Amino acid sequence: MSAGRWQIWLGAARPRTLPAAVAPVLVGSALAWHDGGFNAPAAALCLAFALLIQIGTNFANDYYDFVHGADTAQRVGPTRAVAAGLVAPRVMHRAMLLVFGLAVVAGLGLLAHGGPWLLAVGVASIACGIGYTGGPFPLGYLGLGDIFVFLFFGLVAVMTTYAVETGRWSRAPLPAAAAVGFLAANILLVNNYRDVETDAVAGKRTLVVRFGRGAARVQHGLCLLAALAAPVAYWARGYSAWCLLPLMLAPLAWSQARRLAAARAPAELIALLGETGKFLALYAVLFAIGVMG
Repeated sequence: MSAGRWQIWLGAARPRTLPAAVAPVLVGSALAWHDGGFNAPAAALCLAFALLIQIGTNFANDYYDFVHGADTAQRVGPTRAVAAGLVAPRVMHRAMLLVFGLAVVAGLGLLAHGGPWLLAVGVASIACGIGYTGGPFPLGYLGLGDIFVFLFFGLVAVMTTYAVETGRWSRAPLPAAAAVGFLAANILLVNNYRDVETDAVAGKRTLVVRFGRGAARVQHGLCLLAALAAPVAYWARGYSAWCLLPLMLAPLAWSQARRLAAARAPAELIALLGETGKFLALYAVLFAIGVMG
């Protein structure tokens, strides 16, 4: 494959969204380490599964948004491979199936660590990854995308990572799982905030389309506040003060909230989208260092 083709597929994988896959595994593994249950092979399989689900969902989004007419010439943002004619629809569909197939392989490897209940998690993750923009009732078009991201890239991913590595379920990861879910949902929110006009024309009823940009800004700010409150909850439980490290990001959170409010054109939000992903990555790293320290 030529360098140009690799760049096309790398773009279709949407690297700016991948922190949403890495962060929950990092946070769940750090909490497992704190509780004496870290398992490196299981963590590696969790990371592979999460990344493959994220990439497969991105490929599905590229394909199904083209089918539904959501990606048009009027859209401002990173190039969508199918809509731009860089990848044939049938090729993207096959790539989506291949990536989800690889996710199944990674998931099967996890069965030895977590047990057969992981089959349900895997099936639900893939079904929702496809159903986000595909199927008869696409979640993203019904305004349920934010809930999907919060659940699967927050609660499910963090708590399952912890359970697989430690061999037990616990409520201990819940505040951190919610924090990661809120910040992952903010990545989707900024993306939808940028695309609100073209999404509305295509019938993609995201929360931003349904309730407007004002409500989206409130949602964005509340998600940031909730995420920054989570380390305080752990400190109050008796964790070391090092777990408060993510609070160092408070000025950056304020800056991003102000930038979202000040944005007047879709192009202004492209950089903010990438920085929203970086915020999640920094949050996860600082939280992991604090919990493991």
